[in-house]
Amino acid sequence: MPQFAVSVPHHLSKEEAHERLKSFSTKVKEHYAEMVKDINQSWDGDTLNFGFKTLGANIDGSLAVREDAVDVTGNLPMTAMLFKGKIESVLRDEIARLLS
Repeated sequence: MPQFAVSVPHHLSKEEAHERLKSFSTKVKEHYAEMVKDINQSWDGDTLNFGFKTLGANIDGSLAVREDAVDVTGNLPMTAMLFKGKIESVLRDEIARLLS
């Protein structure tokens, strides 16, 4: 299965970055309600495991909070490959907004 990857640098403490990212799915729902559905998330330490549906495709992945960056990786079904850039862009923008 094809994958996507996004890394967003930050200058916060790891704890502060983690705290701000707790509202990740809420912010995505607010800004992209017409595109993103069925968002689920669960934290395991400093890693957020998530899933959502967009443009008819189920996307899943993880978001890892590191000391200097947040790394997001996930799987894309073949039907979503045309939207890989858009998905990565939305994730990058939302994470950067939460960390700024």
